[in-house]
Amino acid sequence: MQILLLVVGLMLAAVLLGGVGDRLHLPWPALMVVLGVAVAFVPGLPDRFALEPDLILPLFLPPLLFAAAQRTSWALFRARWRSIALLAVALVAVTIAAVAGTALALVPGISVTAAIALGAMVAPPDPVAVEAVAAPVKMPRRLLTVLQSEGLFNDATALVVFQAAVMATVQRGDLSVPALGLRFVAGAAAAVVIGWVVARLARLIMNRVTDTTGRSALTLVLPFAVYLAAEEVHASGVVAVVVVALELRSEGAPDEAAERLVQRSFWDVVELLVTGVAFGLIGLDLRQVVDVAGADLWRMLGHAAVVCAVVIGVRAVWMAGAWLLVRRSSDPARAPRKGREAVVLGWCGMRGLATLALALSLPLTTSDGAPFPARDELLVIACVVLVVTLLLPGFTLPLLVRVLGVAEDADAEHAAERTVARRAQKAALARLAEEERHVDLPDEVEAVLHDRIARLEGLLRGEPASEEERDRVETWRKGRATAQRIQALTLAAAREEVLMARREPGIDPEAADRVLRRLDLRTVLLD
Repeated sequence: MQILLLVVGLMLAAVLLGGVGDRLHLPWPALMVVLGVAVAFVPGLPDRFALEPDLILPLFLPPLLFAAAQRTSWALFRARWRSIALLAVALVAVTIAAVAGTALALVPGISVTAAIALGAMVAPPDPVAVEAVAAPVKMPRRLLTVLQSEGLFNDATALVVFQAAVMATVQRGDLSVPALGLRFVAGAAAAVVIGWVVARLARLIMNRVTDTTGRSALTLVLPFAVYLAAEEVHASGVVAVVVVALELRSEGAPDEAAERLVQRSFWDVVELLVTGVAFGLIGLDLRQVVDVAGADLWRMLGHAAVVCAVVIGVRAVWMAGAWLLVRRSSDPARAPRKGREAVVLGWCGMRGLATLALALSLPLTTSDGAPFPARDELLVIACVVLVVTLLLPGFTLPLLVRVLGVAEDADAEHAAERTVARRAQKAALARLAEEERHVDLPDEVEAVLHDRIARLEGLLRGEPASEEERDRVETWRKGRATAQRIQALTLAAAREEVLMARREPGIDPEAADRVLRRLDLRTVLLD
């Protein structure tokens, strides 16, 4: 009952703090962590909230990864594969090495493999934290897509290294780098196959389920099912969930307007509540960390501060190097192209769920019964890195973006939405012209249809209808049946064009999704 009350309370807090964060222009997940910390130290509450560490990732990561992956596309990943490799693999590996070396120099009694385990815990910026903190901030979509792409895959790298390092520590063995690399490649390849197969099966089931609610419910079950299936065969559950989401999203049909609207609303609610509970639990579990440290807390905090500086410094240096490499590139989509963009990307290294779950899952003893080397201090360091890298950027990122003028660049990128809207309008006009060759429409109805399609681009960008258009409703009703049928065909052509554009490398998937949502709304209202 206690856990149930806690979860319900955190869900309610997420709803309330979401509004507070909007008013204060602050990321509400960071406010949830602060609330969790405050509640954890209220006198009379239990010292520890009994959520098993092994359940944290399987409960929270699959749905949040699935929600984030739905906002991107295969085309974007193909265009960004260099960034993904450099950030999700190379940067994680460099951070693990830097943190492990720092820990060996600072922490007494730590072994090499335990230090590597610490590096794996704190190396990957968490996809959930990055999405929750960076997405609401007004920044260029190029930067946000880099962060999203990095966050969707770097957990896979860190989890493989962590599991191998912990196993080597427990069994008092060595860590083989070639074996580790082979395990990572094999696990990722197996996860891609599993994700693709599950996506095919899911599509077959969805084609036979006529109820929109049932199809939406299936999308909630899928992330958990594919994550557990992949982990059961020692593949990457993270990669498998991302592949399923991308496959299902890439195969959307133009006539699924109502279903897309229902699923978008459904997943907005799921994402809000799950994110709120997850970040609230991060704050609540810090009470356990403080109790574990005991009298050595201040010494451990000093070591943790050094590790935090290393983690932030490595990312900053890496992003500066990336800027030096791409600033002369002719590709306008590559990032960071400016020094201020490199600063923002370097500051967005938020740690979150993965760091907490891995830290709490450290075993108490090795295989011969000896204590796990420096376990208590590793737990403290990991949680301090989590809190600092989450709250510090979380509360300062909006100000940093404004001070550096990065928000001004974001305004120019609204052209992506205009491009998609214009393509949708052209497709609708082409279909209207084709229908006019076969259907004899009254002149006044034909005039209204042309007027509405001519206004389509503006409406898809969110502009309101004119007073003149509203006054012509009576004329529209004269040939309503025929006109509605033709307008439905033109909107279908527009939706098909937007879905085609979404699969192209140069199109921002989120801009296409915004245009598609407005088309879906107009289609449903027409029906």
